[in-house]
Amino acid sequence: MISRLLSLKICKMALPNVVFVLGGPGAGKGTQCEKIVKKFGYVHLSAGDLLRAERARPGSKVGEEIEHHIRNGTIVPVEITCGLLAQAMKESDKNNFLIDGFPRNEDNLNGWNRVMCDKANPRANLQFVLFFECAEEVCMGRCLCRGETSGRSDDNMVSLRKRIVTYNKSTLPVIEHYEKKGLVRRVDASSTPNQVFSDVQNIFESHQNSQKSI
Repeated sequence: MISRLLSLKICKMALPNVVFVLGGPGAGKGTQCEKIVKKFGYVHLSAGDLLRAERARPGSKVGEEIEHHIRNGTIVPVEITCGLLAQAMKESDKNNFLIDGFPRNEDNLNGWNRVMCDKANPRANLQFVLFFECAEEVCMGRCLCRGETSGRSDDNMVSLRKRIVTYNKSTLPVIEHYEKKGLVRRVDASSTPNQVFSDVQNIFESHQNSQKSI
């Protein structure tokens, strides 16, 4: 028991390793994250899930503001999202994290770099960006089907069109930013979940092998 606690303490002394998971609404990010967690032991942190949980938390000071942004397909201020992500990583006893649906725009990107990647006091190590590419019509069809049972207030045609416009305008430039740094790993997300995961698995195994050779 003591040795296990000691190993956990040593693990948490290291910077948390982060993989950003990006893609349009309905690209299958959540489904693939579940498979990555089972296969590779990462902790899945969905920015959207954290925001929705905070919105629903009794007494939340930012719940109404989060609801406003979710319903209108706009992006929640970075201070709120970064704070929820940092707290979730701090509370975990693991050190490898998938951050799903973040950073979504330049403000998110700058906020992450300012809060988590300050050179004098870094708080996270970005491994790479997993980018799921999928045609808009496929993504919309998936979201509308999901909306029949999900109960999510943003899985409807009006909100979806707004979310896709926001994604194209705000998130794609973030992906281009990381692509210039050689950190983007692209995956064709239009296939079946198992076919998509075959490509995802190759990416993670390649990354693990590259780390072993360092």
